Amino acid sequence: MLQHVRFKYACRHCERHAERTPVITAPMPAQPLPGSNASAAMIATVTAGKYVDGTPLYRMAHALARADIEVGRATLANWIIRPAELHYSRLYEALRKTLLSQQLIHGDETTVQVLKEPGKAAQSTSYMWVYRSAEDCSEPVVLFDYQPGRAQQYPQAFLAGYKGLLMTDGYAAWRTLEGPTHFGCLAHARRAFVDAFKGMKKPGGRAAHALEYFKALYQVETLAKGDLPESETRVDYTFRLRHQHSVPLLESFRKWLDELAPQVLPESLLGKAIAYTRNQWTYLSRYVNDGRAPIDNNVIERDIRPFCTGRSSWLFSDTVAGAKASAMIYSLMLTCRACNVEPYAYLVRVLSELPQRALDADVTDLLPFNFLKPTA
Repeated sequence: MLQHVRFKYACRHCERHAERTPVITAPMPAQPLPGSNASAAMIATVTAGKYVDGTPLYRMAHALARADIEVGRATLANWIIRPAELHYSRLYEALRKTLLSQQLIHGDETTVQVLKEPGKAAQSTSYMWVYRSAEDCSEPVVLFDYQPGRAQQYPQAFLAGYKGLLMTDGYAAWRTLEGPTHFGCLAHARRAFVDAFKGMKKPGGRAAHALEYFKALYQVETLAKGDLPESETRVDYTFRLRHQHSVPLLESFRKWLDELAPQVLPESLLGKAIAYTRNQWTYLSRYVNDGRAPIDNNVIERDIRPFCTGRSSWLFSDTVAGAKASAMIYSLMLTCRACNVEPYAYLVRVLSELPQRALDADVTDLLPFNFLKPTA
């Protein structure tokens, strides 16, 4: 129970000598939700329960009812959506500015179902577009952007003006962005050969040979993350190792693919794997020319996994407002994870602090990567 004590002060002189006695009462601290008795801790509990632990709101309502606390699902939903609109949106925009200032961005997308979306059937598919900073970045950022479709205008709008490095899969919408330097995910190409390998009746064969190339390329990356030689930066060391080892491997791999392609049925799993790799070769092989670039997009796929796990529990968003709130909250929770920040403690802090600040106040100190830093 959080109890606020508000002192009242009156002028003793006015009481004796004036017709009216002014009374001054200390103002109430601004609450996370105006007009609601939900505390920052309660809102944080519900939010972390759904977006960190994957507990649907109806289960939370049932659990509260067992404790004789009657809170409906609509109220719980309001405790999620309204803070996103009032408070989390400010943090989200600050995180987006941080992301767009960084050298490298990972991009990917996944599906979400919204029941009450204007102009679309309840069974139709909408999307969460996901963006992430480099894995070794000092200010990690993970952002989910809800959109009704998968068309190219969505990443174009979100990454407008960005001219850094962009790591994505082979989906054509990403390649329409003119500002960034594009890199392809080698793990996607490898998975296609894994599927072909699993479809083989006998062990070994051409798919297995392709996987040996990938294994060798990833061994170079492991070596690049090892002990750093003196007087050499990580970027320069990675660049040097890749040119020493990966470039010859890629040249041999490409020659082998070109020779094999006419011998394989295009519609077979192996044929599709070869076609994908050859079609994406410019982007897949470009990483060797920049020591800052990763070899694959695995880091953002790991960040999408908690969303997919949660989606299997809560299944869908009821409204567009709920989907947008989910995008903001997953962004904060997964950025917290990337920064090793405890999400519940973070939510309590921002829900207590942001209501006290003006709408145009700076919120940089409340971003997850600054959460544990001592104040000056």
